[in-house]
Amino acid sequence: MTDARQFLGMEEQGDPLHWRLEVVPELTTPGNFLFGGCGLGAALVALEAAAGRPTVWSTAQYLSFAPTHSVLDLTVTLAAEGHRVTQARAVARTGDTEILTVNAALGHPADLDAEGVWDAPPDVPPPDRCPPRRLPSFMNTSIFDQIEVRVAKGRTFEEINSGNGVRGDPDSALWARVPGHLEPSAATLAILGDYVTGGVAQPLGRRTFSRSLDNTLRVVRLEPTEWVLCDIRIQALADGYGQGTAFLWSESGRLLATASQSMSVRFAPPLP
Repeated sequence: MTDARQFLGMEEQGDPLHWRLEVVPELTTPGNFLFGGCGLGAALVALEAAAGRPTVWSTAQYLSFAPTHSVLDLTVTLAAEGHRVTQARAVARTGDTEILTVNAALGHPADLDAEGVWDAPPDVPPPDRCPPRRLPSFMNTSIFDQIEVRVAKGRTFEEINSGNGVRGDPDSALWARVPGHLEPSAATLAILGDYVTGGVAQPLGRRTFSRSLDNTLRVVRLEPTEWVLCDIRIQALADGYGQGTAFLWSESGRLLATASQSMSVRFAPPLP
């Protein structure tokens, strides 16, 4: 069983404030650049190691692209270290180009005798009763090859590609897992939360190219689960920019985290 650090291939460079990641094809999009969720996940590996505390909240601003086979250098700054919470940031660069900046709050749980979750997972079949999501061959040798996905709610890729623009439900859901990686972490949830961008095709009924402008992860509580249910809800699309949120649930129905994104959106040509 691997953890997020091993899955991403993170290497500490002398101390916990400096890290390096090679952008191998298995961490990239079909466009041959680093998948945004992997960038945020890498930053969270570095931030948690430097702070010695788990992630409570993080947000990434995507500034540029890290192409396949480039090297990403991450530098962590612990800006404020309190009794319970550390406020920190990580900046990732390839050469002199800043690729993304991540701000985060990391902290230990409080001894508070009150808690609640005021939302509920969608009523969908379990993973073994959901069809696998099949993607076109041009998405091979990318991050989408490394994550097993099953369609729990919404239209499949084939249905959207041949749907002639018939609009649908803005809510969809996917079961996702990284085979051999059973323990969820903030870093792995950041990767799975980046599936929000793909959800915008559901209400439009057409294939889209969506570029993440940001990725915000709010961790509720981690628990062991093989599969994570990505409950994707697209809120709006206007002037070529969309907003959406994913509620990330364990197989037992516990809320692990929420992930929200803004994205630039354009239509993709239909595939033959």
